[in-house]
Amino acid sequence: MSQIEIEKPLLDETDRAAREARARYTRDGLFVVNLMSSPGAGKTSLLEQTLERAEGLRIGVIEGDIQGSADADRLARFGIPVVQINTDGSCHLDPRQVTGALDQMGDAGLDVLVIENVGNLVCPAEFDLGEHVRVMLLSVTEGHDKPGKYPLMFRTSNLLLINKMDLLGATNFDVEEATRVSRSLNPELDVLRICCTTGEGLDEWIGWLKARVISQGG
Repeated sequence: MSQIEIEKPLLDETDRAAREARARYTRDGLFVVNLMSSPGAGKTSLLEQTLERAEGLRIGVIEGDIQGSADADRLARFGIPVVQINTDGSCHLDPRQVTGALDQMGDAGLDVLVIENVGNLVCPAEFDLGEHVRVMLLSVTEGHDKPGKYPLMFRTSNLLLINKMDLLGATNFDVEEATRVSRSLNPELDVLRICCTTGEGLDEWIGWLKARVISQGG
């Protein structure tokens, strides 16, 4: 009982911070994307391709990692606002960390803020960061059984990107089965097949993103 009594106020406070953050982002015309996946699924590669292709969108990035700044360093060449958050062991980000990082960017005049969450299929799905949409990557090298094993991530996402399609022939990944199970968990889930190496599906991804920025009023 004591554990529940301690955790509930902490979660309530986090949810309150997330609601306040979302209200702030919406008021400021900033569209916020929570980008989630397991380690190595290709989040940073997707961001690199997005920054190269998303003409007309002013994008900032918050990088969440347990330690280090390798991903933020990769994005520095684009000359965009990038802030690194190191969680020092925590497997997810917190909405207050995100707003603090955004404050460090100053008045950057952004249309879109992408939060690259800590690589993990469990914890990030449990915490609202104040985002407008959740986008998750599932690479074909991970296995098509992941939606059934980690349902919350798929249930709470708006878009599933099945990545590394160029490697499909070297795996036993079943794209149709992964899509079927994901949509059984979340019938509203959009699914796109992409490859950051060949460019497959990236125009569709950019189109999906721009459409939602426009609908949000960004």
